[in-house]
Amino acid sequence: MNGVDSIWDKLTRVVIGLLLIAFLVVVGISYLPLIRQNEAMRGEVLQLDRQISEQTAEQRRLSAAIQQSNDPKAVERLVREKFGYARPGETVIHFEEGTNTGRAP
Repeated sequence: MNGVDSIWDKLTRVVIGLLLIAFLVVVGISYLPLIRQNEAMRGEVLQLDRQISEQTAEQRRLSAAIQQSNDPKAVERLVREKFGYARPGETVIHFEEGTNTGRAP
């Protein structure tokens, strides 16, 4: 039987192939929980990155508000707009929204 494989040689190759496939399946199944955990952690990292960017934007907004509260001109503008204050000798004019356009029919 020089050039012809016997049935035992063919069966040996099939068994070795099946054992290799079984080994790969076992390795894949054993790593499946780690893959799922990795996906969950990546989602958590993305959520935390989003929170960090939101908090950074909030910090910038609050820092700008603090800087404005230390600026006398900004404080004066805020008091004039919010409370309607004016300097002595100034005239304050308030415009009110109305439904009437001012034209007679």
